[in-house]
Amino acid sequence: MERKIQGKEISESQVDEWVAAAEAGYEVEELRKRAVGRPARSKEASQVVPVRLTKEELDAVMERAHRENLNRSEAIREALRAWSSAA
Repeated sequence: MERKIQGKEISESQVDEWVAAAEAGYEVEELRKRAVGRPARSKEASQVVPVRLTKEELDAVMERAHRENLNRSEAIREALRAWSSAA
């Protein structure tokens, strides 16, 4: 069975490590510290902007993101930066 997270293959040994950690139990306070939220990208709150993409557009974004080792959001932000800074 092939396992992937965000397009990256996960090894059987990684899964075994996660299972062992889960079976051993987690420190609740440590998990709460990490669950505060996403790190800020700037001093002000970022805004979510819904955008509709065709399958072809999204496939093209994801292909480029994969080539450049970016996630989808990073790839879209890069594209917007390039477009908005073009003269």
